[in-house]
Amino acid sequence: VQLVESGGGLVQPGGSLRLSCAASGFTFTAYVMSWYRQVPGKGRELVASISNTGGSSNYADSMKGRFTISRDNAKNTVYLQMNSLKPEDTAVYYCNARRVASSLNYWGQGTQVAVSS
Repeated sequence: VQLVESGGGLVQPGGSLRLSCAASGFTFTAYVMSWYRQVPGKGRELVASISNTGGSSNYADSMKGRFTISRDNAKNTVYLQMNSLKPEDTAVYYCNARRVASSLNYWGQGTQVAVSS
């Protein structure tokens, strides 16, 4: 099983980034996909989730209207489009796969996002 995140980097406040998470080694369409983030000294925070079919998604309140999660089940990839980035969005962003109706889940290695002028 592999979840490989990419797309992180340094961006100015107000800018945009698109994160990608390429999945392999499991049946992608059987998993809810999520993005979490973590800053040093704090626990991981849920950013957004998308159902296994892509038909529904949910967001943390502070990300609503700025972030969009999507998935391409043909490419086994989940995305996180982040717009209007703020310095407080600086964190390591992790991809998570959780099997539907199960506690089985997998994590990626994380990708650093830094928002600074």
